[in-house]
Amino acid sequence: MWKLATPVLGYVLVVDAFALAVVLATAALVPITAQSLLWCGLILAGEIVHLEAAQRIERIRELAADGRPHMHLQSIWIFAGLLLLPPPLATLVIVVSYAHSWVRVYKRRGVIHRKVFSGATVILACTAAGAVLTTGTGHFAPYVPYLDGFGGMTALLASGIVYFGLNYVLVILAILMSNPGKPPRQAFGNASDVLIVLAAVGVGCGIALVMTVRPWLLPVLMVTPVALHIGLLLPQFQAAARTDSKTALLAPEFWVQLARSELARAAELSSTAGVLMIDIDHFKAIDDGNGHLAGDEVLRAVAAAIQGSVRGGDYVGRFGGDEFVVLLPGATSTEIASIADRIRTAIARIEVRVPVIRPGKPEVIDGLTASIGAAVYPETATEYTILLQAADDAVFEAKAAGRDRVVLATARTELTRPEIPDAL
Repeated sequence: MWKLATPVLGYVLVVDAFALAVVLATAALVPITAQSLLWCGLILAGEIVHLEAAQRIERIRELAADGRPHMHLQSIWIFAGLLLLPPPLATLVIVVSYAHSWVRVYKRRGVIHRKVFSGATVILACTAAGAVLTTGTGHFAPYVPYLDGFGGMTALLASGIVYFGLNYVLVILAILMSNPGKPPRQAFGNASDVLIVLAAVGVGCGIALVMTVRPWLLPVLMVTPVALHIGLLLPQFQAAARTDSKTALLAPEFWVQLARSELARAAELSSTAGVLMIDIDHFKAIDDGNGHLAGDEVLRAVAAAIQGSVRGGDYVGRFGGDEFVVLLPGATSTEIASIADRIRTAIARIEVRVPVIRPGKPEVIDGLTASIGAAVYPETATEYTILLQAADDAVFEAKAAGRDRVVLATARTELTRPEIPDAL
């Protein structure tokens, strides 16, 4: 933690200090009863059983969330604790939940300050959400008996929004401050991740309600969190299958699938589409001379340059090695040539700092060029394979003409199978 940049360290310590102050200030707000101790025990038992059943899934999700907020289902038990328990016991649920996660998911790796910070943000979020519930119901915890009618529903929804919003903002600020070189939008995570917390809040409400009227039904509800956890992996597996791990662009197989679909749609709508094949000039010399780590950095930089030069609805993929492909739905020949030249110019401006400097080699790789072949549907060809081959051939023409240029493929004759006469 002490190796963090000064602003980040200061921010983390301030949030932790505020959380500690809140815990101390609310410790005697609500008396601890035998009923609340029983509820606390049931919630902790549920949290432990839940995380033990889903720890492998959670470990995969936590690793995949590096550099983005990690939306976890521990909020199910934390929000249930908020609705039922006095502040000290609600804090205990948070502490046990995050400590359990650090031991079983993180495997006690050196990231305990992150868990402490995350726990602090949740304590502050729960305090703010509890204040909303107290204002809406006129009572302190347990809130469930007073959440009735339209007013109760409104207070519950408002508290859920405050719980999620404050926690989200505090975590996002920490991520943005810790990763100044990364795109800010990455820190916000996926929009679909918000549904995870909303689902957790909803299930937490259900668990709190069941515990007040039929606590023996709690084991039945345990199936829901585990099922949600399994379902959360599906988008990540889909993304992994569709994304090139090195460049974060579309994987070749998925790009081909999208390209075929878009060409079929273009045929149906009598529209146009463009295909760009992009090849980095002399990339082998970069890879061999500076090392594969430097080559990988160049590939990532080129991928970012291409992605930043195309339109919002275009599809950029890595085709293999140092070749990239772009599908431009609805683009005309003029637009395709303009976008291709924009990509070529963006690549020429790239400067890549070498991660491991070799003797006699520069610290920064610049002066990159690319040969780009372009093909247009339906002018060049109307069949995917021939269209892509035309773009690939145009790349070779660009290289033969001196590299660092865009070549538009000419129209291709498409062969058809000869007709077989009927048997006599």
